[in-house]
Amino acid sequence: MDRRLTRRAVMSGAAATAAIGMTGCLQNPDPGGGGGGGGGQKYSAGDSPGDGSVSILGAYGGQEQEAFMASLEDFEADSGITINYTPDKDFANTIQQRAGAGDPPDIALFPQPGGMFDLAAKGLITPIDVYLDYDELASTLIPGFLDSARYEGRVYGAPMRMACKSLIWYPKKAYEKGGYSTEPATMQELTEIADQIKADGITPWSDGWDDGQATGWVGTDWIEELMLRVHGPVVYDDWTKHRIPFNAKEVVEVFDIAGDLLKGEGNVLGGTDSILNTPFSEAPLALFEDPPKAMLVRQGNFVTGFFPEDVQANMDEEVGVYAMPTWEGGFDGQPILGGGDLAALFTLNDDTVKVMEFLTSDAFGGEWAEAGGWLSPHRTFDLSQYSDSITRQVAEIASNAQVFRYDGSDLMPTAVGGGSFWTGMVQWLQGTKTAQEVCDDIEAGWPK
Repeated sequence: MDRRLTRRAVMSGAAATAAIGMTGCLQNPDPGGGGGGGGGQKYSAGDSPGDGSVSILGAYGGQEQEAFMASLEDFEADSGITINYTPDKDFANTIQQRAGAGDPPDIALFPQPGGMFDLAAKGLITPIDVYLDYDELASTLIPGFLDSARYEGRVYGAPMRMACKSLIWYPKKAYEKGGYSTEPATMQELTEIADQIKADGITPWSDGWDDGQATGWVGTDWIEELMLRVHGPVVYDDWTKHRIPFNAKEVVEVFDIAGDLLKGEGNVLGGTDSILNTPFSEAPLALFEDPPKAMLVRQGNFVTGFFPEDVQANMDEEVGVYAMPTWEGGFDGQPILGGGDLAALFTLNDDTVKVMEFLTSDAFGGEWAEAGGWLSPHRTFDLSQYSDSITRQVAEIASNAQVFRYDGSDLMPTAVGGGSFWTGMVQWLQGTKTAQEVCDDIEAGWPK
């Protein structure tokens, strides 16, 4: 869901084109992963000259729009292409209506894959293997990112921005004074750190799920994070795509593991009632009181925008972060849960291809990185362009991941990912339903 992901070296057009060239497409892809797609006609420069103007529709406006356009200025000047960007707060509905009416933008920036898949199923979006070098693109991206844009064996969007969720935040000075490890290798080691914090008379975790009608999404993130770590990306994909039922034993097991942490005596500030009644944006505040009331918050990179103003003004000195670690005996590698904006092409011509090549390359985004609030999905992005070391640290965490997976509820049908999964998490945390009952209910309501 977009609310969960919201909250910052440009090369010339010719150089960007060289970064992701137009070469032969891949044939006979494995629908479950690997390979970009194939079988279609490969686009070649000159097949359809553009008119010098490219329209883009996206969901973000304000300062984000300003930073986005600033990141395009040099490209526009060098390529001679004018980019007309339109922000739309109701993007999800607008893109469906416009595309369905035969009036799509040339390029759309999808905050989640679901709406893109709907239009891909109707044949309205051009698969990226037609006009991009899939292998070259995949070689610079965080592994697994393109799989999030795969529909029936072909990839229909390429990321131009990412959000990183798998992060543990702590108050740097107090945490280091306590002597707690900043490099736990496993979740089991993190539990030992939490026990040390408790022994020192401090509650380890702060958590907040309240978000009005969307209350519960923070809880779904816990389940998704643990599904990735305990059972790995293959089972995770089977779960989000409903190749295994929602009430499979693997899912119920993860609920129980999450329960040990979230419902354990003294683990979370205020207990389960506080979790449900604390706005997600206020969960980090307990870490920065004097003395801290808690030491750990698990949340995405956007959460820094909710830190106290004095902390935000001195992030590098006040804030520490490390990756949510692996699960001992689970997936052998560091996974990252997150999201991102996927650029998808509706109009195929020389100009739109050049814009897509640039938008989805590691050359895009320098000005946005400097402005703040943006992360490149490319491992090869120049980290020195980020404005502070904490953002560089987050980018390094994402870049070093063995596998990336999109937020699971964003991949599920809306009735589940934005409905029964959220409400089920609340019922489970309240104790009105067991993990098995919640999983059974969600499975029974999965759209046929």
